[in-house]
Amino acid sequence: MMCTTHREAEPGAPGGAPGVPGVPGVASLSVIVPTLNEAGVIGETLGALKACGVGCRLELIVADGGSEDATREIARSMGAVVVVSEPGRGRQMNAGAAVARGDVLLFMHADTLVPPEYPEHIRGVLAQPGVVAGAFKLHIDAPNRLLRLIEWFVNLRSRWLSLPYGDQGLFMRADTFRSLGGYADMPAMEDYELVRRLAKLGRVRLAGASVKTSARRWLGQGIICATMVNQACIIGYYLGVKPCRLAAWRDGRCTDARDINKRGQDADSTHGRGGDDRQGAAGAAGR
Repeated sequence: MMCTTHREAEPGAPGGAPGVPGVPGVASLSVIVPTLNEAGVIGETLGALKACGVGCRLELIVADGGSEDATREIARSMGAVVVVSEPGRGRQMNAGAAVARGDVLLFMHADTLVPPEYPEHIRGVLAQPGVVAGAFKLHIDAPNRLLRLIEWFVNLRSRWLSLPYGDQGLFMRADTFRSLGGYADMPAMEDYELVRRLAKLGRVRLAGASVKTSARRWLGQGIICATMVNQACIIGYYLGVKPCRLAAWRDGRCTDARDINKRGQDADSTHGRGGDDRQGAAGAAGR
């Protein structure tokens, strides 16, 4: 699907041309942050990204999906390139990557903060033989024992199954990302789907440092509910549930999800199959 993009600002990040020294053949770093009405957090996120250490050269790209608040103005004031595209995290990140000048791409959520000297951690991971991509360990920014348990499971899964998610800050070489066609155009599970394709090319490794992500989704939906929804989305993805339905579950639109399920059951009883209402995991690949 073609995405219309508009580049609103020129790079203003410190140091001119971006860069990640120390990785042979990798000279630069572009950080892409998808946003939609994130004025409350985008300033802190970009500030942490700009504090990247001595000699760091960096390109910041905010890929906005049509914010109605001051997100874009804040981003421009902090020297970021602002790209406007159709809403949808995968579409927005593809739009940001399309204008990125760096040889390495880092995709960050708007409510997630990078660790100090994060370019060095990226350099160390990508310098390992056979590694095609990486991510950071996860820390959820709230004092709660259940969240510590979730972090432990997430980091264990990421390390042993090579399955980090988007809120952990996915990074890879730009040519690798483009050779795969970028993110799939799907409203949910786009990060999971991309990581699975990356794992077919080589190793996906976890950095030693942690990103700090907001607890707002867990606290807003309820920690147990949000965790169950996450697992339901993964199971549903494997069972061929449509990404639009998974997005409804993820965003807490439980009524919408129940209505869709009911309509699907009604259709199944009428037509004798659910094939028109399902999309296999293999068919979800390809952005």
